[in-house]
This record gives sequence, C-alpha cells and structure tokens, in this order.
Amino acid sequence: MKVTALTVLALLLATSAHAAEKPSQTFLKKAIQGNYAEVEMGKLAQQNGQSDNVKNFGQMLQADHAAANEKAIDAAKSMGVTPPDGPNAKQKADYEKMSKMSGPQFDRDFATHMVADHQKDIAEYTKALKSADAAGEYAKGNIPVLQKHLETARSLASKKTSSR
Repeated sequence: MKVTALTVLALLLATSAHAAEKPSQTFLKKAIQGNYAEVEMGKLAQQNGQSDNVKNFGQMLQADHAAANEKAIDAAKSMGVTPPDGPNAKQKADYEKMSKMSGPQFDRDFATHMVADHQKDIAEYTKALKSADAAGEYAKGNIPVLQKHLETARSLASKKTSSR
C-alpha cells in the first residue's frame, strides 16, 4: 500500500512538473510553425506581389523568420521538444488562399493578413516572456523583429487602403 501511494505521488509530481513546462513547449512549437509559415509567405510575396514594397517585405519576412526559426529550433531542442517540420494546417490553408491571388489584390490581402498575424504573434511572444527558460529568452530576442514587421505591414496596409 505504501509503495502504491509513493508511486501515485511520484506520478503526480512528474505530471505537475511536466504541466509547468507545457506552455513554453507549446509556445515554441507554435513559434516554429509560424516561422515556417512566414518564410513561405515571404517567398509568395516576392512571387505574387505587385509593388516593390510588398516584394521587399517578403524578402525581409523570409530572411528574418528563417533566422528566428534556427533560434526557436535550438530553444525547443534544449527543452526536449521535438520541433515541428512545417506550418500548421490553418497556415497552409492561408498560404493556399493567398497563392491564388496576384497583383493589387494580393498586395492588399497580404498586408492585411500580415498585420493581423503579427499582432497575434506579438501577443503570444509577450506572454512567453514570463517564462524563465529558453522559450522566454527566444521570445525576448524576437519581439523587436516582430514589431518591425508589424509596422511595415501596417504601412503597406495603409497605402493599399488609401489607393482604393
């Protein structure tokens, strides 16, 4: 009976320790998927975008998110997380939808999508800052880049809405 109670206690402690890590692990998995998605969207902007500003932003996204992903993957591995190898299903669907557009419609929808996406990312990264681990460090180092992307996307979105 005593052994069973100790086993149950040990399992509960292990489960609670695992639960404490879970938000950081989940954050890193989402961040890695998001980085993969942004790299692909950046490539798409360079192909389907009409304006040089959208194409340049696409290059920035591709380069910055590829670099960020290397750091996120390292952080994930240091925490024992198996990193995802691509975007999630919703991100793939967003890409497919955008890949069917070109010209001014692409530029407009791309800018709008990037504003919403980077606002959501900044909120998630800000929450992750509270983690005193590799995920928190990763988030801290990447918020300025995400803010730069958000400002650029907002600038592109305002140009598109004012030229309608």
